[in-house]
Amino acid sequence: MTPTHRRIDVTVNGRVRSIEVAPHHTLLEVLRDDLGLSGTKECCLVGECGACTVLVDGVSVDSCLMLAVEANGATVMTVEGLATGDWLHPLQQAFLDTGAAQCGFCIPGQLISAHALLALNPHPTRPEVEEGLAGNLCRCAGYGQIVEAVLAAAEADAADAADARR
Repeated sequence: MTPTHRRIDVTVNGRVRSIEVAPHHTLLEVLRDDLGLSGTKECCLVGECGACTVLVDGVSVDSCLMLAVEANGATVMTVEGLATGDWLHPLQQAFLDTGAAQCGFCIPGQLISAHALLALNPHPTRPEVEEGLAGNLCRCAGYGQIVEAVLAAAEADAADAADARR
């Protein structure tokens, strides 16, 4: 370890990682550059667009605003952590089914924000989805499809839960 670097231990998408990081590097930089997780997008670098949204200990965070050393000991989920093997997460499938995934640049952040929303509120209303995704910008203006995708995923989850109770 170089004198200018710090070792952090972080669980990323279920995998424990020990990484040497420069104290000034953001979580975004470490995820993309050191761990090769390019799903988290770099865009505004000031926390305005939401393209770099990840979950840190279950909380939605703009990874461009968080220093990597602050994630020491934390659990981080990126968009790569949503799918299981060859199976898409229901949110990912809903985004495909509704045409919400247009250019794809904002979609990882949208998916993570939606995942965080549904973890807190499994059956949101349209206004609650709009509020939950308010920190994520879409230049393609696909907001209608994105909101529909989140509502469809919530509805599918409710249907799956009802089937499980039968």
